[in-house]
Amino acid sequence: MSNLNQRQVQKLLQKLSPQQIQMIKLLELPALQLEQRIKQEIEENPVLEEEPSEDQEEEQPKEVSVEEYFAEDDTPRYKYHANNYSPDDQKRPVYLTEGMSLHEYLIEQLGFKNLSEREMTLAKYMVGSIDDDGYLRRNLSSISDDIAFSLGIETSEEELERILRVIHQLEPVGIGSRNLQECLLLQMNAREELSESEKLARKILTNYFDEFTKKHYEKLMTRLSVGEDEFRDAIEEIVHLSPKPGNLYSDGKSSAQPYIMPDFTLDYQNGIFELSLNSSNIPDLKVNRRYMEMIRSMSAGSGQSAEQNKEAIQFVKNKIDSAKWFISAIKQRHDTLMRTMQAILDYQREFFVDGDQSKLRPMILKDIADATGLDVSTISRVVNSKYVQTQFGILSLKQLFSEAMQTDSGEEVSSYEIKNILSECIDKENKRKPLTDETLMDILNDKGYRIARRTVAKYREMLGIPVARLRRQL
Repeated sequence: MSNLNQRQVQKLLQKLSPQQIQMIKLLELPALQLEQRIKQEIEENPVLEEEPSEDQEEEQPKEVSVEEYFAEDDTPRYKYHANNYSPDDQKRPVYLTEGMSLHEYLIEQLGFKNLSEREMTLAKYMVGSIDDDGYLRRNLSSISDDIAFSLGIETSEEELERILRVIHQLEPVGIGSRNLQECLLLQMNAREELSESEKLARKILTNYFDEFTKKHYEKLMTRLSVGEDEFRDAIEEIVHLSPKPGNLYSDGKSSAQPYIMPDFTLDYQNGIFELSLNSSNIPDLKVNRRYMEMIRSMSAGSGQSAEQNKEAIQFVKNKIDSAKWFISAIKQRHDTLMRTMQAILDYQREFFVDGDQSKLRPMILKDIADATGLDVSTISRVVNSKYVQTQFGILSLKQLFSEAMQTDSGEEVSSYEIKNILSECIDKENKRKPLTDETLMDILNDKGYRIARRTVAKYREMLGIPVARLRRQL
């Protein structure tokens, strides 16, 4: 049996205090979320309040007594009230309604199908398993197990398959598909009279889907014994089908992109930059003086009353300290953001003049950390989800950072320059014989850029451009 020993060990550990963690979280928040965070803090801490702006202070009405008001008014008394209401008038509430969701729309359509109570219950459960893009990505076996567990209904895959065929008849066409092939075939089969190109398209989707997705066009034309023009027409029919049937449903609501509020505003006039932090919707904060006076009056009490107020005084003190720290943290956040953005502006001054991406200098987080004296992790949090409004549009701060590449002359260039050349080469390529990554590497090397084939592939994927085989067109 081993002996038990006790010993003291000194360790140097770095731990963040709760306030430091909150400060880090505040630093990461973009302008829109910061506004919500401040409102939340005001609701939770009664000591914290918004400081009224100068405009609000000027607009405050003067106190006027009722006697003074009526004394200065020559309006006849009978005109003080407007009797233009009928006793039959009723105040009707205004109901705000939202559009029907995709799942609600599908369940409504199920009501028009001839389904038994059991089938309707199963169909509703299956509709609930459909994703927002219209696919049923769970296998029927798993759904059967879930139904038995949650609803207590024993069912089989065959029964669920029959109900799924009913769901496939609903709109939008292709809803409830389990894969892309089934989705496209459901849309094609929903057409009443098929043209020759549509029949060929259906044949391709049914029998040669793998070859179609891999763009083995010559092999397909040989197997189908069709010419290039016929094959091209069939491909056009397939391309016009929707790969995401859920997107075909619209309930009247706009599907606009999420609203972006820039964190910085950068103006450039007469060769001078003017950088400012966008704090138009962020209120100035202050500590409510009434609570300070409350503590003084409660502390001034003597004897038994002072002892009774001790807990209340401690509570108010904690709230005041919390409010003061929050105000200080907001100011520190503003200072850190401005300091970081100013360093980015100094580093990329040529780019911010006209927005030409070829003028972007290679820049990494460490460059800005060295310029500001802040930690790299702090710069990363500042840059994350932050935007700057310029005269040529709103930019994400992240897109201003890029790796450095060397040319044959030893000059450092931004990876954006390499990506622009790649995009231009691919845009101008012969679509019948697209450029491979190796060919693109040779082109870049001929232009003086030292770059490997795997780096070309990485940049191509970052640009969202598929491989040469998938870019091929007839």
